[in-house]
Amino acid sequence: MTDANELGEVTITREFAAPRAAVFAAYVQPEQFVRFWGPAGTSVPLDTVTIEPWAGGRFDSTMVVDATGDRYPMKGVFQEVKELELLTFAQEGSTLVGSIRLADLDGDRTEAVIHQTGVPPMYRSPEALAGLNSSLDRLGEHLAQR
Repeated sequence: MTDANELGEVTITREFAAPRAAVFAAYVQPEQFVRFWGPAGTSVPLDTVTIEPWAGGRFDSTMVVDATGDRYPMKGVFQEVKELELLTFAQEGSTLVGSIRLADLDGDRTEAVIHQTGVPPMYRSPEALAGLNSSLDRLGEHLAQR
């Protein structure tokens, strides 16, 4: 078990060339979610995704490493949902609580602030942060194709 003193925070801010409604929809519609969730070299089978975007709703998926077939399930519960503005979830079996806050920018652009608390050291490593950033790169590519 991770000592509470080892837990930390992660914040990443990104801008997307898409309206806030499109970014929010990408996170809550399973058919879109599977197109970007996880770093490059991974995929998420649609049949592993449950997204119930309301407080108390489930947020489950399984990431598959394409090269090896290794599977990494993630289960969570939404704590707070404000349509087009905020998704907050707690990861089951972990101390991690994550939020995605969306804000309108000029010209149909959206700022997304991803903030995580209770983050164990392994999820703050350079490799883990690169993976999270890779997923956000994939989200930007997905949004550009819409």
